[in-house]
Amino acid sequence: MLDSAISARADISDKRLLRGFSYVDGKWIAGDDGNSFAVIDPGSGERIGDVASLSAAQAGAAVDRAQAAFEDWSMTLPQERSTILRRWFDLVMEAKEDLARIMVLEQGKPLSEARGEIDYAASFIEFYAEEAKRPNIEGVTSHLPDAEVELWLEPVGVVALVTPWNFPSAMLTRKAAAAIAAGCTVVAHPSAETPYSALALAELSERAGMPAGVFNVITGEAPVVVEPWTEDTRVRALSFTGSTEVGRLLYRQCAGTVKRLVLELGGHAPVIVFKGADLDEAVAETIKAKFATSGQDCLGANRIYIERPIYDEFCRRFTEATQALSVGRGMDDPDIGPLMNHRAVAKQEEHVRDALDKGARLACGGETLPHGPLFYAPTVLTDVPDEALIMREETFGPVAPLTPFDSEDEVVRRANDSEYGLVAYVHSLDPRRIYRVSRALQFGMVAVNRTKVTGAPIPFGGMKQSGLGREGARRGMEEFMEIKYLCRDWR
Repeated sequence: MLDSAISARADISDKRLLRGFSYVDGKWIAGDDGNSFAVIDPGSGERIGDVASLSAAQAGAAVDRAQAAFEDWSMTLPQERSTILRRWFDLVMEAKEDLARIMVLEQGKPLSEARGEIDYAASFIEFYAEEAKRPNIEGVTSHLPDAEVELWLEPVGVVALVTPWNFPSAMLTRKAAAAIAAGCTVVAHPSAETPYSALALAELSERAGMPAGVFNVITGEAPVVVEPWTEDTRVRALSFTGSTEVGRLLYRQCAGTVKRLVLELGGHAPVIVFKGADLDEAVAETIKAKFATSGQDCLGANRIYIERPIYDEFCRRFTEATQALSVGRGMDDPDIGPLMNHRAVAKQEEHVRDALDKGARLACGGETLPHGPLFYAPTVLTDVPDEALIMREETFGPVAPLTPFDSEDEVVRRANDSEYGLVAYVHSLDPRRIYRVSRALQFGMVAVNRTKVTGAPIPFGGMKQSGLGREGARRGMEEFMEIKYLCRDWR
């Protein structure tokens, strides 16, 4: 249950959205022997409440129910699936303020960002409510005499979803709406740090008329819940958003059952600012790319390359803009909120210390703040060498490393020198350079003179060890569908 005092402070009007039990087969269930875990507000350090911790046996039983529901759901008319998804979308939008406040409680992000995430999360439900009606049979010109050829798209089966804490609503709807629209049923495991957002979405799905067993949310310890799913042959696909390290582990665990995988893994996004770029725009957009979600974003800017003729001026403006950022608890709607846990704070400290030891300079920040143990100052490092850890590893926090470059070929080589390939940001007003650099960068997404690129209609995903497959767009639904080839004699 959620602590009543915290609930009142968060000003959540619909208390039924605050669920402390898992949702399986249309029922709210406790863990075996009443097992549960505490959820902590990262802004205050207070315990929000306790959530059911399900056993491996219960995780397997959830697959039983999803498999049973699949028999009917896969045969439901696409228009009926669309109608239910549309109702779910409407209910999410009606509950937007409560859902945002629940997210702030457990994740800590600024309230305006949480509201924006609910809009983003809802957009996937709305998009796939429309796409649900469009998996049409495709006719193919026959290569055989007296034969008729068709391709059918069919739902793959039960889909397991494993979602992260940094976008607890949007990462769930982006996966679940696509799978449900395709005719699949879902067993979902949200991060133990942010389970309330997922459980609130389950409550709204029930109100929307989602049949029992179609959308199941199983809370608990990730190894306990997810490992049985990786071994279960009835789970035909697994979609995961999180670190590359865990993605590799899931890849290995799923090999034995040859599951279809959609992996949205780590990122180490470069920002490249060429001379001649609109400097005001480049600074403003790079601030957004670095500090959104307090830097806890796989799309976050991790390496900022500035062409040498404008390097000093960019550093000055960027540092001033960073120092102007407000810091505070999420409900106060600052620019920067708390980090998720103590491990995140330790990583900021390690990366800053290592960069300074290797010759970087501290322009601002570089310290924890008195707001609470999980608050780290927005930080700018300049003259950061490529050997520094921060130039090789995800920082996932509000530390920005700046470094100069001298030529286009050099900066492309340095930007590509990474195991990650999710997104890159380029600032230039030269159309030829924009084309050359965009083609040369080994990243699944390239943003030019802007930061925001994501949305329901685009195929989100990366290259190299940033993942497999795509989420969003029609391709996001097709990840959960099989192609069946039919060849029949028409004589």
